[in-house]
Amino acid sequence: MIIIEKYKDKINGILSTFDRIIIKGHIRQFFSPSGKKHFLSQESLLYTDFGNYALQVTGKIKEHAINMANELKRPYIYLNSPRISKEETALKCLKENPIDEGLICILSTVEFCSTLQVIKNTQTGKLELKNVDRKCIYLYFYYLDSEFGFMHVKLQTWFPFMIQVYINGREYLSKQLDKHGIQYNRYDNSFTYISDVEKAQELADKIESLKFCSRLDAIAAKINPFLSRIYEIFHQGYYWCLDQCEYATDIIFNSREDLEEIYPALVEHALISFKCDDVMTFLGRKMHNAFQGEIVSDIKKRPQGLRIKHRMKSNIIKMYNKYSVLRVETTTNDPHEFKILKRVNSKQGEVLRWTPMGKSIARL
Repeated sequence: MIIIEKYKDKINGILSTFDRIIIKGHIRQFFSPSGKKHFLSQESLLYTDFGNYALQVTGKIKEHAINMANELKRPYIYLNSPRISKEETALKCLKENPIDEGLICILSTVEFCSTLQVIKNTQTGKLELKNVDRKCIYLYFYYLDSEFGFMHVKLQTWFPFMIQVYINGREYLSKQLDKHGIQYNRYDNSFTYISDVEKAQELADKIESLKFCSRLDAIAAKINPFLSRIYEIFHQGYYWCLDQCEYATDIIFNSREDLEEIYPALVEHALISFKCDDVMTFLGRKMHNAFQGEIVSDIKKRPQGLRIKHRMKSNIIKMYNKYSVLRVETTTNDPHEFKILKRVNSKQGEVLRWTPMGKSIARL
């Protein structure tokens, strides 16, 4: 890039890797009529008995979490308001009762969710097990993981036991840099200095080859005691998919002053010069008359610095300054907007074809 070459004497290095990654686990059989019927049959449950049965399972999951917290001598805290920051609460627990590795705390709170509930079909007059929206207790397990660093896992305590895992690529890289003795300075989730940027990039790229599913299965088995019974009935557990994924390139300047010298001009150029077709190109599409969606560019001043964002539907690319770091970040909420070259079966046999990207963990 011309700009990097022009200011190379003011740049410590360039690092590209994942930032926030949110992975969701679903037990798919609980979302199909046949799967629900099979489960009820295996548990010898009548529709009228499901409510009490589910209540008992939920009680065992909450009891398991409390016992886990007690055994590890970590806090179990009920949050009675959504306004209370879970991350700040976890960091406070870590500060008051520090650990080098393991469970920081378990937080319990009530949130809206999609759950299974027996309701009467008004047309047939028969009872059915349906997915409905209601409130239930969620458990947040905050960890200081040996591999992923500061992370958390969110577990729904009522059927169908949705699970969400939050990890951060910069946290992962910090752990790798520590293991390899590479010096660095951090500001929030960005690196303001790395002694060996080339080696750091090599270590960051290894996150793509991790066997995520086996690691996630192990985490789920640890916090959901009912999962063993689900394996017995369906012969499989959670199906893991990417709910949200951020990938960021950081241009690390030697000082904040060096970045501030050129940043206002970059923001002005990005806001004035880039058009809708440019934004679509950034996000894997081409301008077409049949396109149905919204493309928005906006600018916002934040405590960390000035941010410019281009959004196409639910996918976003943005640029902002964070201390001495210039970050360009892509947030993918809907990977189907991107196309990948994939082997598919056709009348001519197996052929390569451009197809919409899925949310499978394999697409990371």
